[in-house]
Amino acid sequence: MLDHVTIGVTDLVRAGDFYDRALAPLGIVRLYADGDSAIGYGSGRKAFFWIGRRNAVRTGAHVAFLARDPAAVATFHSAAIAAGGRDNGKPGLRPHYRPDYYGAFVLDPDGNNIEAVCYTAASTCRTG
Repeated sequence: MLDHVTIGVTDLVRAGDFYDRALAPLGIVRLYADGDSAIGYGSGRKAFFWIGRRNAVRTGAHVAFLARDPAAVATFHSAAIAAGGRDNGKPGLRPHYRPDYYGAFVLDPDGNNIEAVCYTAASTCRTG
């Protein structure tokens, strides 16, 4: 079981603005900041997704966030694009992953693949 994950970014201010806007439709907000070196996102009081400033990004990460429904997936995608992300897969079903997989993908400003996903059942998503 994971407690948290951190990905590297080259510009913490730019990345912070991107993630503030992209994750808000999923109910994930900025909870903590460690000076100019890291920002923690989560819900409630628990930060489970962190971005940390690095001189260079060594690899592109793929992080998928669970969305409550297809509308939240679409809103995530739109917000992430508006915040400076690049489309890497428009919202839609991905039956090659599994029949009820509904997701959208965006590359953040450093090229990390950020996804919102839900599992459809009669056009709704379940959270567990």
